[in-house]
Amino acid sequence: MSAVIDDKIVAGAQDPNIVKEDPIVELTDKVKSLYLFRDHYFENHSIEDAIRKSKDVEAEMKNTLAKFDECKGYEIDGARAKYYYLKGKTLNVVDKFTPQAEELLSKAVKLEPKLIEAWNELGECYWKNDDIQQAKNCFTGALPHGKNKVSLRNLSMVLRQEATLTKEETIKNVQQGVEYAKEAISLDPSDGTSWAILGNAYLSCYFTIAQNPSTLRLCMSAYGQAEKDLIAKSNPDLHYNKAMALKYQEEYKLALESFQKAKLLDPTWPTPSEKQKELLQYLNNVQKSVNTKGSIKTKKMIQMTQSLNEKHLGPYMGGCYTSGDKSVKLDLINVKDLTRGINLEKVVFGKVVCWIQDSDSVPFVFCMIDKEKTCVAVTLYNLAQGKGVTVGDSVAIPEPFLIHHQFTYQDDKFDFKSIRVETPVVLVVNGKKLGREQQASVKMSTFKKSD
Repeated sequence: MSAVIDDKIVAGAQDPNIVKEDPIVELTDKVKSLYLFRDHYFENHSIEDAIRKSKDVEAEMKNTLAKFDECKGYEIDGARAKYYYLKGKTLNVVDKFTPQAEELLSKAVKLEPKLIEAWNELGECYWKNDDIQQAKNCFTGALPHGKNKVSLRNLSMVLRQEATLTKEETIKNVQQGVEYAKEAISLDPSDGTSWAILGNAYLSCYFTIAQNPSTLRLCMSAYGQAEKDLIAKSNPDLHYNKAMALKYQEEYKLALESFQKAKLLDPTWPTPSEKQKELLQYLNNVQKSVNTKGSIKTKKMIQMTQSLNEKHLGPYMGGCYTSGDKSVKLDLINVKDLTRGINLEKVVFGKVVCWIQDSDSVPFVFCMIDKEKTCVAVTLYNLAQGKGVTVGDSVAIPEPFLIHHQFTYQDDKFDFKSIRVETPVVLVVNGKKLGREQQASVKMSTFKKSD
């Protein structure tokens, strides 16, 4: 009896009418689960587990790869391109470059040139290996086979990193990068990664084209949209780049907090911690310089304030200023009488007592005292390299924008005022209005981990 049952089982196993599950479908689901594990890690783990995330993802990757070994042979006949793509994508789940991933993905696109997903994965593989041109070729090569958000937003990244010969080419690439990121968002407005890349594109514009506050506002708006997406919100790059934008907005407490988030999400990445320490050091230096009035000795300070002469107001002397066909009223007031925000139809005047070094060189920061010996920091943007003011210079600032920095972060307390100046050409130094040669031209800054 048992022999008959055994015969039926054997015959059933060989029955040609029984359809086996397509291994490619099974592998696709397995790879999808791997990326869900990585991208949604903090939905199932605490922030304290961040130090283990890379190892946990690698362990899941090895489990997924084991499944590929089970599906070798006849099961993948006719689907080798998809098989190579899925295995290459599995190896590509980690941050580091993997030569085997490049090899598999290259095979996939050769076997099936219209496989958009393989082109995008291969491009990301080259990106990790710092081969910018090859990455660009892959993303560009994918688009004729179908417009897609991944190729577009990745092109936005590579264009900003591509080597150029002229300033004009650099500006063109950055502007095109913004357009590619916008196009990616138009295909899927809910994708936070695309929003984050648009934010990075605007941040590049801020350095490449002009340090314009409106560009920073667009940048912050894009990052705000990105944070609505759980996957993007779990990416330390987003919080790091947001911190950099907040720093230039002089939202220092929020910047420090965003650096902290980046640190917590990836404890193995040293840059957020370094930048946070640099910002704290910078703020402490400004605080000390304002409090000590640049550590100028009393006798010298008295000489400085006594030498303040209204003729050094230059075109701002006399209570009005002509700009083109328009006459602008400007009343000279003391620093202590400034109110927060913009002070329309007002001008302040003082002597430079010190300047403060910042690791990013933007903005140029100096402190000045007025005739009442009130000290204030001045943050000057869009200044050409090698330009600036020196100790003892008389400086007039029209319609000053005052910020009161008053907050506590961990063990540090800050309470000082600063005047934000968007361009040097509005300043009058020693009676003369600064010329266009003081204005910065193209200026690039590296501020990201993977973008």
